[in-house]
Amino acid sequence: MTTTEEPFRALLEAAPDAMVIVDDTGMIRLVNAQTEALFGYPRQELLGRSIDVLVPERFRGVHPRHRLGYASSRQVRPMGAGLELFGLCRDGREFPVEISLSPLQTADGLLISAAVRDVSERKAADALFRALLEAAPDAMVIVDDRGTIQLVNAQTEALFGHSRSDLLGRPVEVLVPERFRGHHSAFRQDYFVDRQVRPMGAGLELRGLCEDGHEVPVEISLSPLETPDGTLVSAAIRDVSDRKAAEDTLAELYEQQRHVALTLQRSLMGSPSEVPGMPTASRYFPARQGAGVGGDWFDLIPLGGGRVGVMIGDVMGRGLDAAAVMGQLRSASHALAKTGMPPWQLMRALDAVVSELPDQFVTCCYLVVDVDAAELTVCSAGHLPVLLAAPNGAVTRLAADVSVPLGVGEVPHHESRHTVEPGSVLALYTDGLVETSGGDIEEQLDCLALALAKTRVDIDGLEGIADCLLGEMLPDADDNADDVTLLLVHLPDAPVTSRSIVLPAEPRSVAEGRRFLRATLVVWGSADDQLCDTVCLLASELPSNAVSHSHGPVRLRMRQVERELSVEVCDGSPVLPQARFASHDAESGRGLLLVDSLAEAWGTLPTSEGKAVWFSLPLPGLHR
Repeated sequence: MTTTEEPFRALLEAAPDAMVIVDDTGMIRLVNAQTEALFGYPRQELLGRSIDVLVPERFRGVHPRHRLGYASSRQVRPMGAGLELFGLCRDGREFPVEISLSPLQTADGLLISAAVRDVSERKAADALFRALLEAAPDAMVIVDDRGTIQLVNAQTEALFGHSRSDLLGRPVEVLVPERFRGHHSAFRQDYFVDRQVRPMGAGLELRGLCEDGHEVPVEISLSPLETPDGTLVSAAIRDVSDRKAAEDTLAELYEQQRHVALTLQRSLMGSPSEVPGMPTASRYFPARQGAGVGGDWFDLIPLGGGRVGVMIGDVMGRGLDAAAVMGQLRSASHALAKTGMPPWQLMRALDAVVSELPDQFVTCCYLVVDVDAAELTVCSAGHLPVLLAAPNGAVTRLAADVSVPLGVGEVPHHESRHTVEPGSVLALYTDGLVETSGGDIEEQLDCLALALAKTRVDIDGLEGIADCLLGEMLPDADDNADDVTLLLVHLPDAPVTSRSIVLPAEPRSVAEGRRFLRATLVVWGSADDQLCDTVCLLASELPSNAVSHSHGPVRLRMRQVERELSVEVCDGSPVLPQARFASHDAESGRGLLLVDSLAEAWGTLPTSEGKAVWFSLPLPGLHR
């Protein structure tokens, strides 16, 4: 060891890498123990030999030129930057290396220090990483903190149509549609601040830009990669075109099925009749979950003689089964109500219908409104209370007895009568309007009553009141879990134009009744000859029947509501008349057939005294 070499010995042995010091002729002057371990040569066998002994044969032709070039530039730098370097072991095995060169100026001349590091493990890990990258089912794009693409796999080439060489070194925005590029760099920089494994653009519709200019819907998952050269970001990009197409198809099929189901339900629900002189407003919203259809229904049934049936019901459950049951019950309840049966009896009949349907429970409320008497008769089978808004805005729950739902069993259903102020508003609804997940039903009913009281005073017209109530109770009407039904009924503000007369059950009363009718039409300004003749003809038939087949006094009443005229005859017999065909030689049996032919509508009603038979006619100038 020379005096020149002496200072380097301790330093060389402490270095973690293999250290080889050569002179300007390429002769090895010093090595450390790591060099012996790495290349498999004893130290003495290397000293004095050319450095080329450690270089694979295929590189020895160009190595002297590279060495001489370094001797002239003399800079601290990696050797063969950008090249794949290999070392040669004594046993002939090659291995990948990294080499850093440093010039050493000594009294004996220029020496060159080469730090040699075995990178076999790193190269193996890099090869494994690249193999995994290529094996990934998604397109993989790895970028640095500047957004420059560093690595891609074959799936990236296949998805975007770019070659690998075309993408490497370019900004990642080349894969982003033009309209999103303005914001993309800011999103990318934000990710480097908050480095987490997460989906990109959660909740957004992401799109990638292909080489030919067309866009594809994608999903992107981001992962940070910590490397010796800094943080990289790995983006796994999946083409979801097929899934989006399938989702669109399913959504279209869902909407078609929903449309069919809702059309079926609306057909089963029907359109309630308009009742002259009694404005109404109704709202129905199907559930936004599942098929949307359910078992809600409501109905308005003109019963004649100033009486109107108001029905609301809810079949428990949702779906087509509930809608089908609803259709059956609505048809049955409408037909039963038209017979004039009292609410308790109608509810008992519906209970019998529901009991024949397996596992069905139904809440229902039926009211008969007698406009002339300003009276309600109500029967409720487990339904939510009816709200009554007085003209002054005060809102109360109608104090009606509530029995069990239909289908529970043979439990009596009781009806009750209530006097109401003219101009009051009835609010009937189903549980979808007031029931919330985890909410208290009583609190919700109070909220509905308060909202009705406020809107009753502040807003004119039932339609506006209905909209405000729904806005208050259902702030997000597109997300209701159950179908919602609301029915508002406005009782006439003033007594209906009406006149009546009580006649004895005697034949002479028929003529007296005709005179009463004609005189009344004159007073009302409706004394059209044809109308008078028709009214007197039909009214003669009804009192004649009452005189012939009943006992006690006969009450004859005329009503005019808007452009409709109705006549009602009440007597003390509970037997309801039936229209029948009379034989050609019969002297009776044609009266009700005549009424059926000439009247716009007619019907019978049981009353507390006996029965009522009525008919209605349009007034002149009314076109239907």
